[in-house]
Amino acid sequence: MSVISVLIMPGGLLLLTGLVASLWMPLPESVAVLRVYPYVVLGAGLYFGCRFHRSQLLFAILLLAVADRGLLYYGPGGAAASDAGRTVFHAVALLLPLNLAGLSLIAERGIVTFRGLLRLIILLSQLVLVALLCQPEQAALAARLEHPFVNAPWTAGLSIGQPALLAFGTAWGVVIVRFIRRPNVIAGNFFWALVAVFLALAADGPGSASTAYFSTAGLVLVLSIIETSYALAYRDELTGLEGRRALSEALLKLGRQYTIAMIDVDHFKTFNDRHGHDAGDQLLRMVAAKLAHMPGGGKAFRYGGEEFVVLFPGRSIQDAIPHLEMLRKAVEATQFTLRGRNRPEQKPKRESRSGPAGQSIAVTVSIGVAEGSNRNVDPTEVITAADQAMYRAKKAGRNMLSN
Repeated sequence: MSVISVLIMPGGLLLLTGLVASLWMPLPESVAVLRVYPYVVLGAGLYFGCRFHRSQLLFAILLLAVADRGLLYYGPGGAAASDAGRTVFHAVALLLPLNLAGLSLIAERGIVTFRGLLRLIILLSQLVLVALLCQPEQAALAARLEHPFVNAPWTAGLSIGQPALLAFGTAWGVVIVRFIRRPNVIAGNFFWALVAVFLALAADGPGSASTAYFSTAGLVLVLSIIETSYALAYRDELTGLEGRRALSEALLKLGRQYTIAMIDVDHFKTFNDRHGHDAGDQLLRMVAAKLAHMPGGGKAFRYGGEEFVVLFPGRSIQDAIPHLEMLRKAVEATQFTLRGRNRPEQKPKRESRSGPAGQSIAVTVSIGVAEGSNRNVDPTEVITAADQAMYRAKKAGRNMLSN
């Protein structure tokens, strides 16, 4: 999946769909789905946050729910609107994006932990701070929440003050940098959640539209957790290839004609013992990168350890062997360079000519291949046959293909 796809899916697509739907098919506030929507999202967020021990999701959902209910009750035009309503609105507009950006940066360490308790205390202290700002004697300080820093006429028509605009800009910058450094669905969806929150605050006062945007922000974050959990279940985190569970499902979809190849990295245990597990992981990633672009309609899976499986649906063994030979030769032609102890993680702009170069090691694979047929239609038996052929290739000297 490309970086653009990771950023857009599913949060960007969901938010765009909601915007188009609201413009083309506006729903009256009396529609039942609008009334239950925020509670469904809140319940789903709390459930998945607790179920998968995701403090990011749990605290973000609670923040969005408190912000929405607080604006509906105390904000301008709310059920209990007062002179402090503007303070509540501008405090939410300032603090909410900063909190969401902060949550996007935290490392998951569980919910019922010291760090989880500390985050809860920080969030609760902000509620106390907002309550203090609403006191009449703090009116001068509360006015700072909407104080214009610069003369910018284009901000005059916005309900959000310049301090909040600065907070949103900072939050978006933090989330974008976080995504660029480590692209993943959660970081991308925090970006779209901030967009939805901005639209909620820019709406014409608290109401069904703002609640819908706040709820959509929560739904975007819920979907990011579901998408991440799915990826962890079906995709191997080390190599990026799909894993055993995805292979099991793919085997169920095979027809009568197919070919399965079992691929094993030669002398991997010796390599791991000599050069360390980090180098071994790099080696597996290199081989997986070759397998990810398998020609001939083959699809690669991480089987376990240093073993990989390639499926060729609808292909005979004669069709698959030339492509597997190309793979074997491509791996053999690639020199694996060990990373030196003093070598930086990222390649410098100007390479240094001093110091010894990293050691290059030849890497080879042994491949066993078997074909599904009317006589042998069980895919697990075909995998066993391919595994036995692979061991024949290793006994015969390695770096070869056997069937």
